Amino acid sequence: MDEWKLRPATDIGLPPTERLRSLRRESGLLSTGMHLAWWTAVRGYLAAWHRLEITGREHLPAGPPFVMVANHSSHLDVLALAAPLGRRDRDRIFPIAAGEVFFETPLASAFAAGMLNALPMWRKKCGPHALEELRRRLLEEPCGYILFPEGTRSRDGRMAGFKPGLGMLVAGTNVPVTPCHLEGCHRALGPGQRWPRPAPIRLRIGAPVSFESVADEREGWLHVAVTTEARVRALAPADPGPPDAAVAREMNGWP
Repeated sequence: MDEWKLRPATDIGLPPTERLRSLRRESGLLSTGMHLAWWTAVRGYLAAWHRLEITGREHLPAGPPFVMVANHSSHLDVLALAAPLGRRDRDRIFPIAAGEVFFETPLASAFAAGMLNALPMWRKKCGPHALEELRRRLLEEPCGYILFPEGTRSRDGRMAGFKPGLGMLVAGTNVPVTPCHLEGCHRALGPGQRWPRPAPIRLRIGAPVSFESVADEREGWLHVAVTTEARVRALAPADPGPPDAAVAREMNGWP
């Protein structure tokens, strides 16, 4: 048995605003309570308003470290992806969110950190240093990340290619990556919509894959991106063809 050691929090001494935006941020008693209350409410909201249906629950991560990835077309994606995860590790599960959107102001930072427990990724500063810090935390803490490798929300609901940043996090490690596919989030709250429609959401969870034997270099990062993208696409339902007139009208406005 390893000897227990007391270590100081890595975010001690940071100013409040900087702490909210820090990749080293840790949870205290207050934030733990806020996380539990928030995700309990989210579970109820998704069940009641969007009739969230989940398949593949047996593939949910048992605990950190892990990375969950999915297609991205709505702000509801992170809620649907994180909601079924266990409460016990809630403080160690971090959605990776766009800094320009969720951490631009102190109020937005407080919501993203206090409720979602999100960590920022600044698109203009998404270099090797930031990803190396996230990789180190993933392995040393350990923790779990929720990540959307497309890098931004799809405007038309169609999935784009995955970027190699995911590979920079997991290549050469035994951290499992759990591929997931979300259906219905774009219809419920697509880009440009102000309020969510009561559209059903379905989450499909696939078997995890690890990339321990993949080299931690550019070719390896691209291999991770291509492999996980293919696994997410494989979870998508077959294209049923163009919608009929009634469904088309519903998709363009309230039922």
